[in-house]
Parts: sequence; structure tokens; C-alpha cells
Amino acid sequence: MTQGPAPEPAEAALSRSLFRPIRDGNAFEVTVERLARAIKLGVVAVGERLPPERELAELLGVSRMTLREAIKALADAGFVASRRGRGGGTFVTFQAGTPPREHPSEVARSMGDRLHQALDFRRVVEPGAAALAATRSLSAAERGYLAGCFAECTDATDNRQRRVADSRLHLAIASVTGCAPLVTAVADVQSQLGELLAAIPVLRRNIAHSDTQHAAVVQAILSGDGGVARTVMEEHCDATAALLRGFLG
Repeated sequence: MTQGPAPEPAEAALSRSLFRPIRDGNAFEVTVERLARAIKLGVVAVGERLPPERELAELLGVSRMTLREAIKALADAGFVASRRGRGGGTFVTFQAGTPPREHPSEVARSMGDRLHQALDFRRVVEPGAAALAATRSLSAAERGYLAGCFAECTDATDNRQRRVADSRLHLAIASVTGCAPLVTAVADVQSQLGELLAAIPVLRRNIAHSDTQHAAVVQAILSGDGGVARTVMEEHCDATAALLRGFLG
């Protein structure tokens, strides 16, 4: 029997979802937005190189000229730097997890109802992603990817690393579902809330609670228990929402 193509690695699927083709007429602006979001979420970490120009332009469905203009804009804003010669390319210089320049209360006020809508949307989407991930027959690589992302959270040595690792774990859970629109939805909500989460105090008790919930979600996914995965992720989203509403509401 002829076998189909091997499934795409979860990390590659995540990048492909974030760099999906641009469908509207604002190619330059949306290219900037897509690249900046991937950098802010830590999908392409500080010091890492963006995909080659030709590959990235094909993924985004834009001309190489548009891509170059977007990269120049990101370079001017301090997100990336380009190097020439052997081993060159465009490298990320922005530290993901950096608190916003504005006071978090000002950011929350500018979001208005969108903050509460984002929290409500997250409570629907992320528990659903966890439950769906638990129904998948995960490969050894995907199981290792989830476990590795969880370990990054618990092993983080500072608050910035912790925020980035937390976001990467949530994106990893979505990516192993193999559902590109779901990955996009989780990336959208993580992007909306990321700067606010980076700005509120880091509470040791909350970190311990979060680690326990993350461990339970990952274990439920690996053991195929969608009900537990959904329930624990709902509790986790509720805890984060309570902190944000308490500090910013």
C-alpha cells in the first residue's frame, strides 16, 4: 500500500501557519505585521535567522521587493538586522517578552472592550485546541516537541524567558492539532495579550500554579484525554484572565 507524505513537523507547521499567504491588498503592512508578530511571540527568537528571502516571500505570497521593504521597516524599528556575506541573512534583534513602553493600564485602556473579548475568545479557542490535540495520534517528534516546550517553561531563568516559553507552549499545543486556522487563532490571541502579560507583576505562586496546570494539560494531551485537557486549559485561561482583569481592569 502506498503511504502518503510524512506529516509536517509541528514546529515547521507553526511557522507555516504564521507566515501564511497574504490575501488582501495591504501586502506591505500585513507582511510587517506577520513578521513582527512571529518575532514578538518568540517563534523566531533573538539571534535566530529569518527564513531565506525566497522561501519567506513564497510562504507569504508577496514579491521579494515587498518583503525587502518590510524587512527594512523592521530593521529601522530595531526588530531585525541584516548581515552580508557567508553565513549572512536577516537576524532577529528584538527580545521577545520585553514589556511595552507604554504603561500596561494605558495599553489596556486603548484596547477597550477588545481586551475582554480577547480573554473570552481565548477561553473558547485554547481549551478547544488542547482537547483536539488530545485526539491526535502524535508522532514521537510531536510528543517530544510538546515536552520540550513545557520544559522550557519550567527551566526559564528569568521573567522574560518565562513569558516567551509560556507563549511557545500554547502555540505548540495548537500546532500539534495540524489545524492551521486554529494555530492562527491561538497566535492572534497570544499576540493581543502578550504585551499585557509581560507588563503585569510576575507572582511566584501564580508561576507554580501555572506550571502545575501546564503539566496537567500536556499529560492529558499525551495520554489522549481530551476532557481533562479542555477542563484544565479552561482553568488556566480563567486564572490568567483574573490576573489581567485585576491588574488592568
